Amino acid sequence: MKRFLNDTKKYYKYAVYSAKSKLQSEVASSYLNWLWWVLDPICFMMIYTVIFGVVFNAKEQYFPIFIFIGLTMWDFFNKTLVQSVKIVKTNKSIVAKVYLPKYILVMVRMFVNGFKMLISFGIVLIMMVIYRVPVSLNVLYMIPILLTLFLVTFGCSTIVLHFGVFVQDLSNVINIAMRLLFYMTGIFYNVETRLADYAPWNKILLRCNPMALLLTSARQCMIYDMTPARKFLLLWFFIGIILSAIGVKIIYKYENSYVKVI
Repeated sequence: MKRFLNDTKKYYKYAVYSAKSKLQSEVASSYLNWLWWVLDPICFMMIYTVIFGVVFNAKEQYFPIFIFIGLTMWDFFNKTLVQSVKIVKTNKSIVAKVYLPKYILVMVRMFVNGFKMLISFGIVLIMMVIYRVPVSLNVLYMIPILLTLFLVTFGCSTIVLHFGVFVQDLSNVINIAMRLLFYMTGIFYNVETRLADYAPWNKILLRCNPMALLLTSARQCMIYDMTPARKFLLLWFFIGIILSAIGVKIIYKYENSYVKVI
């Protein structure tokens, strides 16, 4: 733990600088520049709203906001995890020349994807004003919800970072797994109500799938003025800490062999 804190403090500025550089490079040759960070999630939200709100006749209240919250949090988790599988090989030029705690590479991706997520949540707030969504103090639960999201994402990403170095086909496996998880998370439907006929499996899916729990909790406290399942939120917060500790420990133990493999 002491080594982790010292390394994080030492390389934090590098992570921030690297994240800024990646964000700038993404829009450097684009005509609309940073506007794509706004247009991209809005376009996907509109597509899913039309498909599931009109074609499949979804009944969830404030459905466009419902969809947007789900897509925003899912994209952060999905992109960070998928990018982490080959992140050491992608940064081979850096890893081979200087020492850098490899989990810092995950932090860089989290900063990049987290910045985009904050932009999307800014759009969510604007939509809440337009739709006149009533807001209460329950919205403060977003703080522990986002902290849990960061911990779970960091923990899972550090673990797949390690195995991604040694297992060539892991990226294909992760892509398939994430597609399955996408449909099981409730991005465009309510897990509890849509799967009510399959009780208690809907409850099990909601509580055992951290993304389903976090998405549902975020929607409850932001747009439905409800208190999320605090016990299970706390449980996944501690699981996120455990996953992060395991991932960092594995990286510290084997990171010297990464250069030889890549």
